[in-house]
Amino acid sequence: MKVILLKDVKGHGKKGQVVNVTDGYARNYLFPKNLAEEANAGNLNVLNKKNEIERKKKLEEIEAAQKEAEMLKNKEIVIITKTGENGKLFGAITNKDISIEIKKNFGLDIDKKKIDMETIKLAGTYTIDVKLYAEISVKMKVIVKAQEE
Repeated sequence: MKVILLKDVKGHGKKGQVVNVTDGYARNYLFPKNLAEEANAGNLNVLNKKNEIERKKKLEEIEAAQKEAEMLKNKEIVIITKTGENGKLFGAITNKDISIEIKKNFGLDIDKKKIDMETIKLAGTYTIDVKLYAEISVKMKVIVKAQEE
């Protein structure tokens, strides 16, 4: 019997897949536990529409990430902060601070988890990696300057 999996089933497949299982397994285990539904024409139609919607959504996300990457490509962020002796910062600059600066300078709301960098503790120039989507990332320059007193 062909069934559409509603959840991941170990040894059979992942959610949304159409798999062939024995009639007894489907009726006695998968259907009662709401793990699968029969793969009839109506259910397959619904599955195809769902897959199409997910595919379109993914393409839109990729396009949005590419536009953001173009906006941020080869851009730099200048942060002016208080420093002590030898250019050491009071505190540190983290990915959260960079996220706030990107929002302020470019109007993009980038999650701090997508910014790959080491914590900045000294004044200077740094290169950071902003991961916008799975394979879409952009390098930016961060310039940390000492505040004039």
